[in-house]
Amino acid sequence: MRNNRLGCLSGTGIAAALAAILVIAGYAYVRGGLMYNPGPLSTQGAQLLGGVTSHAEIGGECQACHTAPWEEATMTDRCVVCHTNIAEQMRNAATVHGTLFENDPSLECRHCHPEHRGATAPLTVMDEVPFPHEVVGFSLIAHQFTAAGEPFACDDCHQSDITTFALETCDACHRQMDLGFMTAHHLSFGSGCLDCHDGVDRLGSNFDHSIFSFQLTGKHADVACVQCHVNARSTVDFAAAPLDCYSCHQQDDAHSGRFGTACAACHSPSDWNDASFDHNLSNFPLTGAHVNVACENCHAGGQFQGLSTACASCHAEPAFHAGLFGTECAACHSTSAWTPAQFNGSHRFPLNHGGGATCATCHPASFTTYTCYACHEHEEGEVREEHLDEGINNFQNCMACHPNGEKD
Repeated sequence: MRNNRLGCLSGTGIAAALAAILVIAGYAYVRGGLMYNPGPLSTQGAQLLGGVTSHAEIGGECQACHTAPWEEATMTDRCVVCHTNIAEQMRNAATVHGTLFENDPSLECRHCHPEHRGATAPLTVMDEVPFPHEVVGFSLIAHQFTAAGEPFACDDCHQSDITTFALETCDACHRQMDLGFMTAHHLSFGSGCLDCHDGVDRLGSNFDHSIFSFQLTGKHADVACVQCHVNARSTVDFAAAPLDCYSCHQQDDAHSGRFGTACAACHSPSDWNDASFDHNLSNFPLTGAHVNVACENCHAGGQFQGLSTACASCHAEPAFHAGLFGTECAACHSTSAWTPAQFNGSHRFPLNHGGGATCATCHPASFTTYTCYACHEHEEGEVREEHLDEGINNFQNCMACHPNGEKD
C-alpha cells in the first residue's frame, strides 16, 4: 500500500477542514456569536452614553469594546469613546482616575471595571488595584483595622457596591470601640460623621486646638467642645464659633452690660471671678491719691460708663472759694493731695510777698477779702491815725496805694 506523506494536507483533509469551519461559522452566525461570549453583559447604568444606558444593550457587538490584535487602539480607547468624562479625568491628577493612571500608567479600565460577569454584577471592583482613598476626601490612615482588629476590606464600609457608603457604618463600628463616647458624641454633633471627619483623625484625642487663633488656656482647657461649639454639624460650623468672651459669658456678667462686652479688659481665662481692671486703659488714669480710692467712691450705684472725668463731679467747690475759681480744680490742685494747692492763675498781688505765706495768710475768711495784718504787726488804730494825718481815708484798702506790697 502506498504511503501518503501529505497527511492532513491531502485533498480530503483540506476539504474536511473547510467543511468544519463552515459548519462552525454557520452555527456562530445563527447563534449571534453567543457561543464565544464569556458571559452576559451588566445591566448596571442609568445615564445615556454612546446611545445606550448599559453595556447589555450592545450585546453581540463585540467590536464596540474589543479590538483586533492587529489594531493599535486598545480597549481603554474604546471605553473613552462613550465615557468622555472619564477621558477628561484621566488627564487631571486631582481626580480619582487621574491619580490612578498617574500611579500606574499601565492600568487599563478593565482592571477595575470587569465585564461579562452577569447582568446584575457590579461594574467596579477594586480588589486588585490600590485605591487612592484620599482623593475622595477620606483617608484610610486611621482606618487600617476594624474594631475586631482585622484589616479593613472594601466591603466592610461599602458592602457589595464600592460606589456607595452608608453613614451608619461609622456609628456601628465606633460604638463597638466606645459606646459611651459615641452616644454622647452623637447627641452633641449629630450623625453626619463625614461632615467633620476625613479619616486622618485630626479631631480625635490628639486634636491640637493651639493651631487655631483661639487658644485654650486656663479654665478653657477643661471646657467640653460642645459648650462652645453648640449645634455644630460641620467643620464650617466649628470654625464659626464666636471668639469673643461675651458670647459665652453673657450669663455670667454681674455688671448687666454696664462695662460693655470687652471682658478681657478685667477677666482672664485663669479665673473668671479673679478680675483686675487696669484703669490706665481708660480715659481717666489713676494717679496720686486716686490710686487708693475705692471703686464705689467714684462709681456710685455701679455705674462705670459715661461718668464725668471733671474734678468737680467728685470734689464739690468749697465755700471758701466763694465761686471765684470755677470748676477747673486742676489749675491749683493735683492728685498727689487735695491740699495744699498751688495757685497757677493770674494774681494781681505778688505771690512771693512775705516769703512762705499761704492763701489763708492773706485770705483768712474768703478769697473775696484780704488782710495785711496777718504779717504786718500794725495796730489798726495806729494805721488809722497815721493815714488820716496824711489825708488818706481809705486806709483799709492797702493795695490801692501799695499794689506791689512796697511802701511808696
